[in-house]
Amino acid sequence: MLNGLMAKSRVQFVCRECGSVQPRWAGKCPDCGMWNALEEFTPPPGSESGGRFGQLPEAPQAQPIGQLDAGAAPLQRLASGIGELDRVLGGSPGGQGLVPGAAVLVGGSPGIGKSTLMLQAAGAWARQGAGRVLYVTSEESAQQLRLRADRLGVTASSTNGDEQLYVLADTSLLRITEQIRKIQPAVVVIDSIQMIYKQDQSTSAAPGSVGQLRACGQELIVLAKMTGIAMLLVGHVTKQGTLAGPRLLEHMVDTVLYFEGDRYHNHRIVRAIKNRFGATLEVGLFDMTDGGLREVADGAGLLAAEYQPRAGSAVCPVIQGTRCLLVELQALTSTGFLGSAKRKSSGLDTNRLAMLIAVLEKRGGLRLADQDVFVSSVGGMKIAEPAADLALALAIAGAHHNRQLDHGVCCVGEIGLGGEVRHTQQLAQRISEAARLGFSQFLTASTSLKPPKGAKLIAVKTVAEALEHLN
Repeated sequence: MLNGLMAKSRVQFVCRECGSVQPRWAGKCPDCGMWNALEEFTPPPGSESGGRFGQLPEAPQAQPIGQLDAGAAPLQRLASGIGELDRVLGGSPGGQGLVPGAAVLVGGSPGIGKSTLMLQAAGAWARQGAGRVLYVTSEESAQQLRLRADRLGVTASSTNGDEQLYVLADTSLLRITEQIRKIQPAVVVIDSIQMIYKQDQSTSAAPGSVGQLRACGQELIVLAKMTGIAMLLVGHVTKQGTLAGPRLLEHMVDTVLYFEGDRYHNHRIVRAIKNRFGATLEVGLFDMTDGGLREVADGAGLLAAEYQPRAGSAVCPVIQGTRCLLVELQALTSTGFLGSAKRKSSGLDTNRLAMLIAVLEKRGGLRLADQDVFVSSVGGMKIAEPAADLALALAIAGAHHNRQLDHGVCCVGEIGLGGEVRHTQQLAQRISEAARLGFSQFLTASTSLKPPKGAKLIAVKTVAEALEHLN
């Protein structure tokens, strides 16, 4: 009699902020300290042993690390031919791209262009001969996807003429996994994970909830690991800035890519915030056009073609991963109220901005206590490295005094609390890239480096010396 009874489902509580699992509800998450973040979640039967796809035919045995085979051939990455995307996915310059069996989460605000990027990438993988590619759309019909593919110029055939790009318009996890078994693709794109649902007695919540996201994401990731299929999951960013609603999937996948940019401007940036198979410092630059996303290979799109020296503007070469990008930093000062002056920044660290304003007041002789200061980086780039301190300080001082740098001047250097300008790493790469784009004078702390032909290094040891170059 007892053997015929169904085991009672064990209820757990999952934090939508950090993804931790708790046995009982509490007003405050014990791990991250977030209030009212625990939501009820019932794990599917058998999830403790790996779920439906997690049953292994033979349990692995622990081995000494010295006995492991270190001479195995490296995995062959799946290159899409879209250089900006392959660079962010990681790998050496000769072998960049998607790792077979990897789970990649692509996030971004609604309408930013995630589906456009994924559809272009799916067509590129199909043309490159990586194998069959399955594009699962849960937000539009197959006919709508075909119309968008025609507009983007996405072809469905590889070099030998075989049809390699498959489309499935469905939201059921069971039917999606069945099609994956039939088609046996090398790459699967799920657009988007919020609309996928698993229909059973243990997971009866609506699509997009904590339980559905955890169950569907776990099964798709386990399926990718067992079969070697590269799985790309598309997720939206909510109003609170979290990816795919709860941040559960960020802890489960191998790579997390953020697709950033202003939907009212053309520039788009792909940034990796987590990558088990590559660096997280790389960025990919795209330009949104009528025919889809276009690569910006040299980063010149961040520096406006019509750029001219003006008060409150300075150019700095910044390092993003293995590439150097020239970014224009702009500043504006206006009369405020003493004691309540505003300090606003877009693309720059607000704490770093406050420090530079204090250094300019104490070491540069500027009075900014009653001035509202607004700074931004052109093109939507997020600048975090200290090498942009000198350019930002000169932009603020130029806006305050209504003075500007000479034509062709580029600034790079870190500023200390004593007002000194310090050396920066990879200076040769920065100067070489800036000289290639037409800059001839460089304000920096070091002059020992031999500049390119036609370029000139100007040494500045302190902030006060740098301010003398404003005209």
